[in-house]
Amino acid sequence: MLQHFSNGGTAVAFEPQGYAGADADSIAHAVAPVSVIIPTRNEERNIAACMAGVAWADEIVVFDSLSTDATTTIAEGKGARIVRREFDSFARHKNWALDHIDLRNDWVLIVDADERVTPELAAEIRAAVAKPDVAVGFYIPRMTYFCGRWIRHGGIYPDYNMRLFRRGRGRYEDRLVHEHVMLDGPAGYLKRPLVHEDDKGLERYFERHNHYTTLEAIEIVRAKRRDRDGKLGADVLVAGPPRRRALKNFAQRYLPARPVFVFLYMYLLKGGFLDGRIGFRYFLLKMLFDYVTDLKVKEIATPGSPLNLKYRHLLD
Repeated sequence: MLQHFSNGGTAVAFEPQGYAGADADSIAHAVAPVSVIIPTRNEERNIAACMAGVAWADEIVVFDSLSTDATTTIAEGKGARIVRREFDSFARHKNWALDHIDLRNDWVLIVDADERVTPELAAEIRAAVAKPDVAVGFYIPRMTYFCGRWIRHGGIYPDYNMRLFRRGRGRYEDRLVHEHVMLDGPAGYLKRPLVHEDDKGLERYFERHNHYTTLEAIEIVRAKRRDRDGKLGADVLVAGPPRRRALKNFAQRYLPARPVFVFLYMYLLKGGFLDGRIGFRYFLLKMLFDYVTDLKVKEIATPGSPLNLKYRHLLD
């Protein structure tokens, strides 16, 4: 199976060999030559479970943004190496880690604290890094949980993310939020999913997305200023994240009632209704966040507005 690749090359599906009938749990607990980086900021509720899922890795680095809770104490107690740095933006923060942290291994796995690596995924990762000629990076599907329920329809699953790659061959695009790894070389696709289930409740969910919609609105305004003639630009010709980003910017600029269209597309055409009441709530919130983003775009683009004054340094 051939699929698109983030920088215009070709990606191949990875077929793990040699583990038929094996005990995935025992494989997962064998040490693998992988350095895991876990970015954190006040993740005391999540860090222990996250680290338990990557205990098979040769090295675990908790890359902490000056937490004020017990995150680093818990992580150190479980054997992680702690590296601290003040957070600036998602892409710059992670790229700093890739550039400056002295890692023991050639393969890097990026895992958020609210994500869980299952024993089956661990076994597949171990098999993937044992065959270095297959690819220099691997996309991993994510299972997103909302209010304890797996959202498996509406185009949410599989949510492929580039998380496993060779040092020096992957780098995050310079973006404030929703950043992607741009890979230098062929990419593969793993089959076993990474489980994404935040354990901080709805209040934190809304706080986080209020921040994300602001950052996304800033990026949209930036894109409009870079592309004043209104064309999609060369990025539409590049498969993967650049093309999806260009099409998203085009829709934001020209598609009437875009949040409503997104809801109808995901909930009806892509089968989001099959996730029941939780699915309806999830996709309704997706529409709400898109609408809030659009409102913030208008305010940020208005000289002298509160958001424009607050984030002008990011627009210049």
